[in-house]
Amino acid sequence: MPQRIDALELLFVTGKGGTGKTTVAAATARYLAAKGLKVLLCEVDAKGELALAFDVTDPGFEPKEVAPGISLMSMDTESSLREYLRLYLKVPFVGSLGPLAKAFDFVATAAPGVKEILTVGKLCYEVRLHRYDVVVVDAPATGHIIGQLAAPQAINELVKVGLIRSQTEWMLDILSDPLRTGVMVVTTPEEMPVTETIELTASITAATTVALSAVVVNRVLPGRFSVREEEVFERLGAPSSVASLSARLGADLTEVFEGASLAVGLRKSRSQHLSRLREHIDSAVPLVLLPNLFEDHPPSATTQLLATSLELELEQ
Repeated sequence: MPQRIDALELLFVTGKGGTGKTTVAAATARYLAAKGLKVLLCEVDAKGELALAFDVTDPGFEPKEVAPGISLMSMDTESSLREYLRLYLKVPFVGSLGPLAKAFDFVATAAPGVKEILTVGKLCYEVRLHRYDVVVVDAPATGHIIGQLAAPQAINELVKVGLIRSQTEWMLDILSDPLRTGVMVVTTPEEMPVTETIELTASITAATTVALSAVVVNRVLPGRFSVREEEVFERLGAPSSVASLSARLGADLTEVFEGASLAVGLRKSRSQHLSRLREHIDSAVPLVLLPNLFEDHPPSATTQLLATSLELELEQ
């Protein structure tokens, strides 16, 4: 049975681009903070989108409180390297790393996993410090998350002795503990996102030591009609019936029935995708449904609404 996300110390939020991954990560942070937890929210790709969700500017590498109980940071490889050298090799730096940064880029290009280990290492280090109850990560999208999560394991298999070996070991202790670390995959009830989610969840299990904690289905449409109502609309929606009703009421009802037909069609199609997703996901893993928000809201209001929906789904 996966650990509840409000009991984890490190939670990676990932998913196909366009599914609302960043919004869900921000909403998850709000949900956890509302439960009284102190949250560090980290943006890995440094695009600044998480800052928009809290109506603030990009906070940078040093965590900045953006809401009660929530601190936000943006990952920076050079800053992470600087911190690593200072903490573990006792190398003081003032200003830019200069040539060393260029040398690091060269090594990182030649040895895949080096940059990823700095990112994952920083996240695990924050867990180790216990300055926060939970670290929530707006992680890379589906194409890159596996490489990031598997980096400590890969380097641990390559390096048998020394400082790096010992450090990847304690990282793996954190990442491999399902009571401490988990992955939340965000998707939408559509064919391609669901297909990628099924493939991603299988890859997480096969290629990493990190547990799958939840799958969040974003933008779920509400059921507007009962099955009986759908049958009535289908009968009345025949062209001859629509024409007869329109003449009787003195108004063209074509768009009304077209809209009803579209809503029913979308609901049936998306229900099929949800069923397929449930079939391929371990039944012990929570499948969390978040509603489609039809009205435009400021980013901060959107994340708050979704945080409330998360609470309703996870606390039931």
